[in-house]
Amino acid sequence: MADHFAAFSFVDRITEFVPGTRARGQFAVPRGLASFPSCLVAEAVGQLAAWVAMAQVSYRGRPVAALANETRFAGEVGPGETLDLAVEIESCDDEAVTYAGWADSGGHKVIELVDCLGPMLPVEEFDSPPALAERFAVLRGSGATPGRFRGIAPPRLVAGQGVHGESAAATLHVPTAAPFFADHFPRRAVFPATLLLDAQIGLALGLAAETAQCPAGTRPVPVRLTHVKMRSFIAPGDVLEIAARTAPSGNANGKIMLSAQSNGKTVATARLEFAARAAA
Repeated sequence: MADHFAAFSFVDRITEFVPGTRARGQFAVPRGLASFPSCLVAEAVGQLAAWVAMAQVSYRGRPVAALANETRFAGEVGPGETLDLAVEIESCDDEAVTYAGWADSGGHKVIELVDCLGPMLPVEEFDSPPALAERFAVLRGSGATPGRFRGIAPPRLVAGQGVHGESAAATLHVPTAAPFFADHFPRRAVFPATLLLDAQIGLALGLAAETAQCPAGTRPVPVRLTHVKMRSFIAPGDVLEIAARTAPSGNANGKIMLSAQSNGKTVATARLEFAARAAA
């Protein structure tokens, strides 16, 4: 399967590995991409943690929908840059993995994941244990061929009704087929939570630009993402109603509440803090 370990895999090589304890790795962002969103940087850190966790339990389980209680955004990553990834494992067993992690680029931290929890589910439901073990050996050895990732076409978004400076809404159409489903996951296709978050953050930043916290000549940038909860898997072809609304903030940053619903049921929630920066 050509897209397996390519279409949605963001670890090229594991450069340091202490079983069940910590790991360091790298991912070279291909030069030909239009962009590399911060949510994919967070995904890369999470994937490094997943490799440590799967190896620790001998590929009986894998963390799925492993998200940080707090994600700190410190910079942007562009095509052609190399990510230096790091994870510190707090605990790992057949039930769950808890960890913290971060990513640097050019010697500067670009993202930090704090207080992460990944429920461990049976590997066989999602992927082949022997294939994962073989891939792990490659990552710890010569490394994967760089440049495999070809980018991701954004899901179709249809703007909904909102109130200027107060709320925004859109309908997100999850594709029925896409290359990344062969990598996430081969035996059970799941729409990645980080792609949902990327769409939600985009909606929120559009709303943030309408608020008093973003005066003329500035643009909103994400600072912190907290209280992320994924309540169910999202399948190919699902239709999600995503929404953003402003909320009071206890500091100088603006705050926006994020939600996603499918068939009237909430599937995801989060809180985004943003700050105004001088427009380029």
